[in-house]
This record gives sequence, C-alpha cells and structure tokens, in this order.
Amino acid sequence: MSIKSMTGFGSAATHADGVRVTVELSSVNRKQLDVVFRLPPQLAALESRIQKIIQEKISRGRISGTVQLESASGGAMVHIDEKRAEEAVKQLRRAAKKLNLPDDLSARALLQIPGLLKAQNGDQNPEEVFQTLERALTAALKKLDTMRVREGKALETDFLARLRLLEAMLAQIKARAPQIASNYRKKLFQGLETAGLKNVADDERIIREIALFGERGDISEEITRLESHLQQFKKMLRGKEPAGRPLDFLAQEFFREINTIGSKANDLKITEQVVAFKTELERIREQIQNVE
Repeated sequence: MSIKSMTGFGSAATHADGVRVTVELSSVNRKQLDVVFRLPPQLAALESRIQKIIQEKISRGRISGTVQLESASGGAMVHIDEKRAEEAVKQLRRAAKKLNLPDDLSARALLQIPGLLKAQNGDQNPEEVFQTLERALTAALKKLDTMRVREGKALETDFLARLRLLEAMLAQIKARAPQIASNYRKKLFQGLETAGLKNVADDERIIREIALFGERGDISEEITRLESHLQQFKKMLRGKEPAGRPLDFLAQEFFREINTIGSKANDLKITEQVVAFKTELERIREQIQNVE
C-alpha cells in the first residue's frame, strides 16, 4: 500500500423503492478531518451516521458532500401546492384587471411564487432511505479513494526522486566530515606561524584547543540520524497507515539535524550542501501537506 493524496472526487447513484439517491464527494487539504455535508431536509437526521461512515474510511482532509433525492424515474420529488396556486392566480388577475394590465399569466410565472413548489418531505422516511443512501455513499467513497490513491502514487514518485537528491547531498557531507578537524588544525597552525610563533605543534594548549574543536565539530551522529530518517521516510511511503502526520514530523527532524550540521561543521563546502539540502527539504515538506 502506498500513500494517499488528500485531493479527490467521487460520485455514485443507487435506487430502490422508487427512490434514486445520488452522492457526490470531494476532498482537499486539511490538517484534521473536516466533513461538511448538504442533505435534503427530510434526511437531516442521517447526518451523524453519514459522518461516521466517512470517518471510518478517511483520516485527514476536508470532505465536502451532497446528497440528492429524486424519484427513480429521474423526476424531482416535488409537488405543487394547487390551492395556493389557485388563490395566487385569482389575486394576480384581480390586480391586473384593476390596473388595466394584459392578462398574460403563464405557468412559468407561477414558479416565481415563493413556496408554491415544495419538496415531498413527508413522504420519505429517513430510515427507509438510509440503506439506499449508504450504498451510494460507499460507492462514492470507493471512487474518491481510487483517485486519492492515484494522486498518492504521483506524490510518492516525486518524494523518492527528491529523497535521492538528499541522499546524494548527505553522501557529500559525510565524505567531507573527516576533513573538518584536519582543515581546522592546518588553518590554526598557519595563522599562528604567520603571527611569528614557533614550535606551535608542540604547544599543549593548541593541541587541546584542536581536540575540543574536533569534539564540537563532530557531525557523525547527525549524519547517522539523517540516514535513519531517510530510510524511515521510504518505509512510511509504503506503509499501511495514513502517513501525512508522521511524515510531517519526520521532515521537522530532518531540518533539526541538518541545521545542527551547518552550525557545528563551520566548513564552507558543507555549508553549501546544507543550504541545498534545506531547499530540497522545504519542497518535500510542502508536498507532505497534501498527504493523508
């Protein structure tokens, strides 16, 4: 199993007992799971159950969903309030006659009257509709998941390419690391000799200073931890659990270790690699924000 993106879309429709239910789902980035659903008024009581089904399938992202309820033949489940329509027609014609206006009233004009067209709320029991809705929701979730997996594979390919760049940079830092103490020793001796001091190589204070610098400038532990983080990152990409939050935490650890290397090494060539490493790492961190 590979990582999943938080971006996706899925829709499905099912029908039973003269009712057709259509569910549409879309998802975008969000640090936590946030589900927003628009339901027909007669199905409002089912919202918590719908939320629970989605929470069992998705752990992260903003999920927007809509449910449409129609008759199985495809017509909208509505009715016209005929008594209200008759009364409205009488009043409109009476007003038109009084104002000496032409009687051009049409059926289309009636649709503009508020409350004349109503959904058949009372005819549908939420419990009777739920099984049909659940099948549509499950099918829509499956399509949404398929798209999120496909997007996740593209993210994984990008991550692996960038990880190879990080590994190459870390290899150069690792190769340079043993030279840090010897380069510092050489520069120190050259500076002291230029100042006119002699036999500096035999001075215990200088030898002690070099030894202390060697301890402070040792970056082997940070390199080892970064190598471990790189392997963990690859493992998480192919794990079974949602990886977005763990990867985000791991990226922070990457930054912490590489910053320590930059401050401890005090070496121009290593500093150049550290800057390049952090630039690429920032790109990875931006991509992680789209991982479930």
